[in-house]
Amino acid sequence: MRSTVICLVLTVLLFCCFIAVLFTGNTRIPLPEIVKILFTGQSAVDEWITIVREFRLPKAITAIFAGMALSVSGLQMQAVFRNPLAGPYVLGISAGASLGVAFVIMGTGHLSGAVGNWLIAFASFVGASIVLLLIFAVSLRIKDVMTILILGLMFGSIISSFIGILQYFSNESLLKNFTIWTMGSLKGVSLEQLKVLVPCVLCGLFASLFSVKSLNVMILGENYARSLGVNVVATRLLIFFSAGILAGSVTAFCGPIGFVGIVVPHICRILFRTADQRILLAGCIIVGGIVMSASDLISLLPGDGVVLPVNSVTAFIGIPFVIWIVVRNQKINSLM
Repeated sequence: MRSTVICLVLTVLLFCCFIAVLFTGNTRIPLPEIVKILFTGQSAVDEWITIVREFRLPKAITAIFAGMALSVSGLQMQAVFRNPLAGPYVLGISAGASLGVAFVIMGTGHLSGAVGNWLIAFASFVGASIVLLLIFAVSLRIKDVMTILILGLMFGSIISSFIGILQYFSNESLLKNFTIWTMGSLKGVSLEQLKVLVPCVLCGLFASLFSVKSLNVMILGENYARSLGVNVVATRLLIFFSAGILAGSVTAFCGPIGFVGIVVPHICRILFRTADQRILLAGCIIVGGIVMSASDLISLLPGDGVVLPVNSVTAFIGIPFVIWIVVRNQKINSLM
């Protein structure tokens, strides 16, 4: 009952954040006009229709789906490796996805249209999957989760070095496009790109539902999971596929956004006071959208048309929170 009430409250808060993103911007548009545009497609000012439907609505939808994807991906990684610091950014998954995007942007230019959008998404997914497969191969031989986490960091560093080499040999125009992309942004996602991002995220979330029951058992140990008939290898592959497509699709269109995947699962554990992955999964879907939408709103605080990189905002929010969690609990493993 308590979890249901919390979910309902969080859902209302998520809706409020969605409306706030639509309402906030350089051009002040009355809330009744925004509602009228959303439901009827008409307004007293034609310019307002373009602003809401072409810019603010895609950004609001992107914030929710990006938050969902990164949070669920982080939850899965923390459960699989039984390490509360695991996440798509820390394990090098986002770096792998960035490498795929780097090949597309600096190798062929930022392609436009449906083909270009799917190519970027596919390249990002392939890059993230390669890192996940490397981590998976290592995890079959090395059982120490901390060692796997460190190796993930090393994979991310190697990939970042390779991206640096691509940047060095890239021309000025493509290098500028890629540099802007690395800062992270929600406002650059168009309606055409949403047609790729949303199905990819939904596919990843759907895959995560099939692994949630096995995750509850695997948290207690892989040997215990095997004794109950859980196919650990198949479960890991399904989780890695889900995490890869979730983190990869968001990275493809929004850039490498860090710390959301680490922080949100902890917020959900604090709110729901449970380790049940089914409840935490639902919580991460809602809270992830709230955190990402709030980060977007914070990025607009400077005003006068100045928009902070969303990656910087999530870092400012996430790093102090992680430090507070570590200090407050002393032994961070107690959170799991």
